[in-house]
Amino acid sequence: MLISSPHTRNPQPVNFVMRQVVLATIPGALVLSYFFGIGIILNLLTCTLVAIVSESVILKLRQRDWRQGLQDYSAVVTAILLGLALPPLAPWWIATLGTLFAIVFAKQLYGGLGYNPFNPAMAGYVLLLISFPLSMTTWLPPQSLMQHPLPLSDAIYLFFTGLDSHGNGLNYYLSNVDGFAMATPLDELKTGLGMGYRLPEIVKAPIFNGLANVGWQWVNLAFLLGGIYLLVRRVIQWHIPVAMIASMTLVAAVLYGFDSDQNIPPVVHLLSGATMLGAFFIATDPVSAATTVKGRLIFGAGIGLIVVIIRNYGGYPDAVAFAVLLLNMTAPLIDHYTRPAVYGTGEQA
Repeated sequence: MLISSPHTRNPQPVNFVMRQVVLATIPGALVLSYFFGIGIILNLLTCTLVAIVSESVILKLRQRDWRQGLQDYSAVVTAILLGLALPPLAPWWIATLGTLFAIVFAKQLYGGLGYNPFNPAMAGYVLLLISFPLSMTTWLPPQSLMQHPLPLSDAIYLFFTGLDSHGNGLNYYLSNVDGFAMATPLDELKTGLGMGYRLPEIVKAPIFNGLANVGWQWVNLAFLLGGIYLLVRRVIQWHIPVAMIASMTLVAAVLYGFDSDQNIPPVVHLLSGATMLGAFFIATDPVSAATTVKGRLIFGAGIGLIVVIIRNYGGYPDAVAFAVLLLNMTAPLIDHYTRPAVYGTGEQA
């Protein structure tokens, strides 16, 4: 049977898209939990609960149907992205405060879904990182490197009270096999380079395995798998993640080729920190990202460039959140100058 033109394809419903994003984060969340413990799950549960409650309250205050508002799952996605980015066993109020800011100020203050100029999860993360830098950069070492294994009950105690059942604080569990408490491989690299060590000396630490790193390479590969799932389901388009990863690889390769003793190699950039989570789940936010084809390529490449520059020369070990928010600010300008020409006129749309 023939159907008359125009032949259009209905866009996927928002709640379908958001549910697919939630499903795609499962491999990364499981791998994070395997290497870093139950704290990841506690963060996710806390962020999700706070997001649902705060979204409901704000919608009620705005005289909107809060039941219908929750059905788009956007608050849940914001909560999960923030929860995945938080260190395991950061105090419960860290997750609560970050989620409240993300939902109330970064999302609802601007009018709700579709009107927020910044990625809400990253806005909440940056607020926490600037306000509580110690708590936000204190990651447990992978469980295989911990001198003192952390039982489930003690993890819950630490999350809610700051002490385990024996009265030990988080610092008791932070030492790796060498007796040093380091946050992440990126943190280890930045600290070592800042102290004058060369890269070949730094990667001899137990947290590294050659130029890869214990735990984090599998975390990033798991999020890469989730990202491929989103591409296959056509939930996201390839332009932003591919441009971001390509930009990071190119810039890191140039810097590493210029000085291999002081610059992080591309493989460490790609398989450390929040690289794949940022590329496929955060930078691709359909509201705050660029929307034209050329614009998405520029947007992703800009994020990749800023991430590498800050990681190599900035004051923070990871930089995905800062890079995404900076490019969020430029997205309207990028779209303005990359609008396609109107068919038949030669003028921009």
